[in-house]
Amino acid sequence: MKKNHCCALAGVVLLLLIGLPLVAGAQQAEDFGAYQVHYSAINTSQLTPEVARAIGVQRSSSRALLNLAVMRKHDDRLDEPLRARIRVEATNIAGQRRDVELTEVREQEAIYYLGSFRFHNEERLTFQVEVEPLDGPGGVRRFRFQQQFFVH
Repeated sequence: MKKNHCCALAGVVLLLLIGLPLVAGAQQAEDFGAYQVHYSAINTSQLTPEVARAIGVQRSSSRALLNLAVMRKHDDRLDEPLRARIRVEATNIAGQRRDVELTEVREQEAIYYLGSFRFHNEERLTFQVEVEPLDGPGGVRRFRFQQQFFVH
């Protein structure tokens, strides 16, 4: 993904991904005390051509987009985005592994991480995620989630 394409429409993709509660793979979060990691994965064919172009992602019925954001929690104000080192490995039920390369996107006050990958119809992937906030609570945190993908 080209960083210079991550312009005003990149914020739209963040809102799009957060605002898809009825779509399989809608946003979820892992809580780690002082911070949360929000994540979602959608089929890139659900992106508009303009958004896909803005974030440098290929629209395809057999390609997905993973979106992660690390947020420091606050009681008295909005949660604060954090930069982080994030590593993601996806494994299918046959044990085939693939790393999902992420690109950091910074736009105004938002920081999020995007990565795209291919999948086969009805493929169920288990994602192993390692997160280490750079400006926040120290240490690597790990979590996993599963999602099944369908060619549209």
